[in-house]
Amino acid sequence: MSRLVDLYGKYHVSPQFESLGNGPVFMGARYLHVYGSGVNVGNNATFVATSDSYIRLTTWNLGEFDGKIIAGDNCLFTPGVRIAAASEIKIGDGCMFANSAYISDADWHGIYKRSEPVGSTKPIELKNNVWIGDRAVVGKGVTIGKNSIVAAGSVVVKDVPDNVIVGGNPAKVIKDLDLNEEMHTRNNLFSDRKSLDELYDYLDKINLKENNTLNFLKSLLVPSKKD
Repeated sequence: MSRLVDLYGKYHVSPQFESLGNGPVFMGARYLHVYGSGVNVGNNATFVATSDSYIRLTTWNLGEFDGKIIAGDNCLFTPGVRIAAASEIKIGDGCMFANSAYISDADWHGIYKRSEPVGSTKPIELKNNVWIGDRAVVGKGVTIGKNSIVAAGSVVVKDVPDNVIVGGNPAKVIKDLDLNEEMHTRNNLFSDRKSLDELYDYLDKINLKENNTLNFLKSLLVPSKKD
């Protein structure tokens, strides 16, 4: 089953990207949708999507607009994440996006000319190791500094400095990170690819141990609540 997932990701999902680096991991690959051109993601990306929480990476490439999403290495995208660009969204290495985070560099309609897309648009940049919390929103024109965290449910409309936690609507600095603490990021995680592959294989065996032909037929004939 794991091999089938890998093949689906390689031959169906990967071609949707303008570029996708080495070593991507797809969990729920059929629930990852890429719309438009100009979506670029680096090495070791992890995509975790579910049937009720699709990941959507979208660019607007019509008329004067040429949207681009450019993500670095070792990024994590979890269920429900939406990233939409009419200008440019740059994402550094090791960034993490929690459930249903939303990043958009445009209003998508004008305040007064509401029938006309795309409205106002300004580029967004997330520096290395940024962590966007559950259901947080990052608006147009924002730069978020390295290692910073956006708390769950926050709305970011102004720049965020390095090494802080911001929260609220509009988001404000609520804590400085302790620079004396050693930080282990996804960049550290992927520095030993062999050990990581062994971990993924182990997790696959646990998660997919009941995915066999007999159990598949059973789920069709005598479905249970977990099916």
